[in-house]
Amino acid sequence: MANVVVVGSQWGDEGKGKIVDWLSSRADVVVRFQGGHNAGHTLVIDGKTYKLSLFPSGIVREDKVSIIGNGVVVDPWAFAEELKILINQDVEINSKNLKIAENASLILPVHKNLDILRENRSSNDSKIGTTKRGIGPAYEDKVGRRSVRIGDLRDLKALKSKVNNLVDHHNIILRGMNEEEINPDAIYDDLIEVSEIIKPFISRTQEFLIQARKDRKRILYEGAQGALLDIDHGTYPYVTSSNTIASAAATGSGQGVKSINYVLGITKAYTTRVGEGPFPSEQDNDVGNELGEKGHEFGTVTGRKRRCGWFDAVLVKHAIEVSGIDGMALTKLDVLDGFEKINICTAYELDGKKIDYFPSLSEEQSRIKPIFEEFDGWDTTTFGARLWNDLPAEAVKYVKRIEELTGTPVALLSTSPEREDTILVKDPFED
Repeated sequence: MANVVVVGSQWGDEGKGKIVDWLSSRADVVVRFQGGHNAGHTLVIDGKTYKLSLFPSGIVREDKVSIIGNGVVVDPWAFAEELKILINQDVEINSKNLKIAENASLILPVHKNLDILRENRSSNDSKIGTTKRGIGPAYEDKVGRRSVRIGDLRDLKALKSKVNNLVDHHNIILRGMNEEEINPDAIYDDLIEVSEIIKPFISRTQEFLIQARKDRKRILYEGAQGALLDIDHGTYPYVTSSNTIASAAATGSGQGVKSINYVLGITKAYTTRVGEGPFPSEQDNDVGNELGEKGHEFGTVTGRKRRCGWFDAVLVKHAIEVSGIDGMALTKLDVLDGFEKINICTAYELDGKKIDYFPSLSEEQSRIKPIFEEFDGWDTTTFGARLWNDLPAEAVKYVKRIEELTGTPVALLSTSPEREDTILVKDPFED
């Protein structure tokens, strides 16, 4: 039985929600393995909309087990709020269908506070475009070995000591910024209160997943952001604070690399990104505005307007290589309906030379210029197509060219937000 990792192959916002929902309906266990509540999925099931920012997508389906893995940083108050919202939407949630890794790190108010201060003090040139939710500082404390972790909520004596140690570190920083210092007792008291909501879900998720694999359960590992936001392989420093590529699924859930059988890369038929950073194929013009309007390009969690541009085959190929993507799920093809001409970025120009790779250094990334290949658009609609024969010839040609340029087959083709409007070529769960 194949276990599948789903990752975004661009900067996130590729339309993972629908694909992840389709896969989660067929999985037994769904694992979130990285990130925080700074990203999410919008799911529409039987006409009901669910907006998830921390919970795995399997939570809204019966008879699925959802895991928040050790690679996730968890804001306990955000968790409590999302839990409340879902319960009010008649989603049944208990310790049997939701488990949180005891070794996942917590996001505390000190992290959010520092995140906001840093971003607000940054110049326009140095702003990262953070969501100001404390994710970055929480990962800093994790790597700095001073995190308060989920399991610490069950040991109040140890919790007190760890909160004091973490706050002492942050108060040194705040003192240097001439900002008001934080009272560790207030954070400790708030944690005691919220811990009553969290504690029933704390689990040794690593062991649970190992047993699930032995029992030949179908496991779906879902990432939160796109590969180009990876801390090592993305558009650094305009990235998130965790590894978003497929191999992080093993690390972020306590499983070996052999636990991964198939990697599906969710790929939008054009390109978008939220926040600052390089975007070679961006169309800061009427084309970009039209893509944004037709594609409803606003963030699920933040509501921020997304920057839009043509498909960048160089970037997607880079994401495919560093993530080991086996097949693409191409989404939002219908947004391109009606364009007279459509472009694909096939290479870059850097300092007068043509290159076929994405540079690692930010200074070079800022200087690259896109080289486009132009295609005829199509007048007829692709919206709702469920067979290849339902697509216009020009749309098929466009998809085939994407496959050629990236060296990767399209496993699924999505033609609307509805689950049924999908052309299935390869089932990721089948070996």
